[in-house]
Amino acid sequence: MANGVISILIYIDLLLVSFFYLYLRKRKEQISYTLGMTSSMAVGGLTALLTGILLIMQFPFHFTYITMFSALIGGFVGAFYGRLVDRGLFVLGLTNGIMIGLMAPMIGTVIEMPVPFIGVLHVFFIGCILTIFWTLKRT
Repeated sequence: MANGVISILIYIDLLLVSFFYLYLRKRKEQISYTLGMTSSMAVGGLTALLTGILLIMQFPFHFTYITMFSALIGGFVGAFYGRLVDRGLFVLGLTNGIMIGLMAPMIGTVIEMPVPFIGVLHVFFIGCILTIFWTLKRT
């Protein structure tokens, strides 16, 4: 997979997470506890997973820095999404994002078919965001 494509995918993922966070922030009174827990765990975890895997594909010899960076990104995203609802969900999103961010580069180093794997992860990521979006629209 070309480095330019990986950079574009990371950029699109982070833009999607940012815009979806701004959308949820406008409707934070409508978010229930379970929807907040789902959004903080799913979006924070998948963002950490995608960031770690895509960065280890682009920079394969910087394992330590990528592990720390993906854990930080996952922790921040999970914490921001969890903070929309409750302080308990802040901690839940933070720990979930950090744990998945620590494991993501390990998964990225052993992938034998990176293009289908990254494609399926993006389908899961967009599917989670759309499911949360539709659930919020129905409440």
